[in-house]
Amino acid sequence: MTQTVWLARHGNRLDFVKPQWLIAAERHYDPPLSTDGVLQAKALGERLKREKIAHIFASPFFRTVETAYYVAEALDLPIKIETGVSEFIYFRWMPEMPKILSADDLAELFPRIDRTYTSHVPVSYPETFAQAIARSQATAKHLTQEFSEDILIIGHAASIAGAARGLVNNSPKIRTPLCGLTKIVRQSADWQIEFNGDISHLSAVTDKTPPWLVKLRMGLWRFGMVASFFYLKVKKEREL
Repeated sequence: MTQTVWLARHGNRLDFVKPQWLIAAERHYDPPLSTDGVLQAKALGERLKREKIAHIFASPFFRTVETAYYVAEALDLPIKIETGVSEFIYFRWMPEMPKILSADDLAELFPRIDRTYTSHVPVSYPETFAQAIARSQATAKHLTQEFSEDILIIGHAASIAGAARGLVNNSPKIRTPLCGLTKIVRQSADWQIEFNGDISHLSAVTDKTPPWLVKLRMGLWRFGMVASFFYLKVKKEREL
């Protein structure tokens, strides 16, 4: 039996481009896409138009659902929300389970979400990196057992890497650039990686931001994430 699994990371995050977004954010760990992230997601959709994808699965975080939405528009497919490919829920990054929108709230914003689909692999707080990888591995195995057609999974750096490890024995390091694309094909019982972290479809939307500004933004983003962590931690302790 032949089957193809496509793996893609979400597009660029708004807080990567505008770290000040974190100051007033209601959901500190759930940013939307940036303007260039939207362009990346649309380019990903255009790239996948010529493929025979039958199902799209996305992490429930806003940036992954938004990425999946633009791809689903291009492919005219519904989106299945799968918690098994969620972000790595690490206690050193997040003092509590990150707040995200419910599936129903997401479906109000993104009508292509399939409200009848139920996630198969739960995520819990906190988790180790090994647990996050194992969760994503289990998800990929489950999805390929339940769905025999070609599928697309849109997730995060860790969950995409974990999904690949769940399918390919002795998987090489999976490259996970923003909206990068990995193709894994099953021939009989064996899975093989055809390409890993490809971004050739993004050539027309490459970020032209000077490297010094990118470094400055990332420095401000890291500062904002640390500040958010301690703010939420103190707030939680005061509520106890």
